[in-house]
Amino acid sequence: MKVPAAEIRRAVRQGLEEDLALGDATTSALFSSPVPTQARIIAQQSLIVAGMAAAVQTFLLVDPSIRLSVSKHDGDQAKSGESLISLEGDGRSILQAERVALNFLQHLSGIATLTHQFCRAVRGYPVNILDTRKTLPGWRALQKWAVLLGGGVNHRQSLSDGILIKDNHLALLQKERRPVEKACQLARAHRSPTLAIIIEVESLPEVRQALAGRPDIILLDNMSPSMVRRAVGLIKKKALVEVSGGITLKNVRAMAAAGADRISVGALTHSAPAAAMSLVLTRPLRSRSRRS
Repeated sequence: MKVPAAEIRRAVRQGLEEDLALGDATTSALFSSPVPTQARIIAQQSLIVAGMAAAVQTFLLVDPSIRLSVSKHDGDQAKSGESLISLEGDGRSILQAERVALNFLQHLSGIATLTHQFCRAVRGYPVNILDTRKTLPGWRALQKWAVLLGGGVNHRQSLSDGILIKDNHLALLQKERRPVEKACQLARAHRSPTLAIIIEVESLPEVRQALAGRPDIILLDNMSPSMVRRAVGLIKKKALVEVSGGITLKNVRAMAAAGADRISVGALTHSAPAAAMSLVLTRPLRSRSRRS
């Protein structure tokens, strides 16, 4: 699983520009010379680590002389109380990089951890947990990378990655007698052979229309598990079945049991709680000149 290196560099530079473009008034007022310091970032809950590569770049971009020892890498599991990374260097630099580094680690680890929880909830069923395009502007590559680290699967990266016909597309086709079927037919006539056709439906009659249009994937939106089971019975493997809308950790296993092949969860990226962790200064160090 490759780290999106270019996206990380861009995001780190943007984050530091937001925080340090005009300097650090507090640290500058309190410390006029280097303060040799040791510090650690510690997990305060069980989590899947994501964003460590970004955190490392943040500290080194602020001060290349900071020495780092990474205990947990991206994709690793960490328990509450475990150290994720140890730092040694000028305390002023560590404090200046602290918030941006933690923003990456907490947000992305939160996504990876929530994804892992969803994947664990459907364990034993042949179903994939997918993300959506409900991502923060400018952070999509990083957020989707965190989903992969948590064991999920990426849905479309952009509007060009597939044909996903949703309710508002169908609203523009309401003059057609059978808009769901017509939309599938139009998509088949104009698509690139490499693009999958996904059609969103909300009822069993729309499932029947979709089958007549021969899409690759039928997306069952906001259906109960019992309704999903009935729809799967109609589809009979003529298309993959995706389930979306109102998916939670409480109902995701029931959706998997109903026969879904894919379950897309917008909450993975738009509502994942930040993972709990903190940076702790373990002790200030004497300067090297005084040691000698």
